[in-house]
Amino acid sequence: MNQIKLPKNPGDTGWKEILPKRKVNSKLSDHINADYLIIGGGFAGLSAARRLNQIDNKAKIALLEACEIAEGPAGRNSGFMIDLPHNLASDDYVGSLDKDREQTLINRSAIEFAKSASEEYEMPPEAIQLVGKTNAAATPKGMNFNTEYAKHLDKTSESYKMLDSKEMKDLTGTDYYLNGLWTPGTAMLQPALYIQSLADGVSSNSNVTIYENSPVISLEEEGMHDGQKVWKAKTSLGSITSPKIILAVNGIVERFGYFQNRLMTIFTYSSLTRELTNDETNTLGGSSQWGLTSADAMGSSVRRISGMGGNRILIRNRWSYNPSMEASDSFMNSAANSHNESFKARFPMLDKVSMDYSWGGRLCLSLNNVFAQGEVDEGIYSACCQNGLGTAKGTAIGIVTAEKITGTINSLIPDFVDEEAPKKLMPKPFMWFGVNSYMRWKELIAGKEK
Repeated sequence: MNQIKLPKNPGDTGWKEILPKRKVNSKLSDHINADYLIIGGGFAGLSAARRLNQIDNKAKIALLEACEIAEGPAGRNSGFMIDLPHNLASDDYVGSLDKDREQTLINRSAIEFAKSASEEYEMPPEAIQLVGKTNAAATPKGMNFNTEYAKHLDKTSESYKMLDSKEMKDLTGTDYYLNGLWTPGTAMLQPALYIQSLADGVSSNSNVTIYENSPVISLEEEGMHDGQKVWKAKTSLGSITSPKIILAVNGIVERFGYFQNRLMTIFTYSSLTRELTNDETNTLGGSSQWGLTSADAMGSSVRRISGMGGNRILIRNRWSYNPSMEASDSFMNSAANSHNESFKARFPMLDKVSMDYSWGGRLCLSLNNVFAQGEVDEGIYSACCQNGLGTAKGTAIGIVTAEKITGTINSLIPDFVDEEAPKKLMPKPFMWFGVNSYMRWKELIAGKEK
């Protein structure tokens, strides 16, 4: 295998920067053996580590993270751990009834796992809060999307509450939104805080050893031992040999030689304001914490947070397809400008408020909206491609993969069914032009939703 090329994370993630500094685990600097090796320290990898330890608390488990915990995609998302259908390929997030029912049960099992971890490891309250989220509509088209989504929820017997414009202003402090659809089951995360707390909890309360700033540069077959194929993962300073490997690296799994030309790496972009003053929070009004997804899938997600890091507002919009897994500075600047425009449109009363941080984060999509999962080589299991719902689906596939690699029958995700493989993509030049053109068009017609 050729040396594995690492992606680049554009910008400093505000979620991590507003937190107190934590003690970073050391780099791998030795040559060791492990019963299980997990590559990737995001939602999938850390959930797999916790589940492996639950199954076999005597096993030696090692986890390699390429950068610091929460510096990668897990600490760069907008923090919605959504229980209900959230298909980004759909205008209104809706899929088939049967598929959506199945996915909802899986997502809820993942949320329960995350909540139990927060209790076990005594995480700060804002790491994960079961407060629900609101689909916000700023246009008549967005209101229609909410109406159709509500009909779908009626068919699946899910609870929700429609909010009118006054209720939306009471919640957010702004009269920008025409209506909203609130659902109770979403957990809101401070994603960097949650993933750091999960990593620290797993490594201090189990036989899991986490190595940070330890990117894998190659994964090679080492030979046979006790009838099992053994693999060696090399870093710049050390190596880990193991018969059982979990790849929890999302789209980077292609660079390990698996699912090639079947996965799309999409960058999403976010900005976080400076801390609001007391006068500014009083001027804004509304609730101190809330999360809005756009009724239009290509619109802006908006969050208000309080507590650790102060009162701030997050804006997330803009998308780019980057097969190179690198986002250009020019697009990063364009996205930051878009965030400023979206913020000013929604919160004109906060005209003196600037953004402290702007960043991009990677997500992985497949054409047919399925995981890249299962045993891809003898002893190597993939837990990748969460299709834009990495918090819940990443947690779920980490649990499932830990159970598969150990042969565990008593699953915490009882409704999980193995899916078909991701579909093959068109050649990259056609994909790059087609996907980016489509996203620019969808952003354009989103109008005020963006």
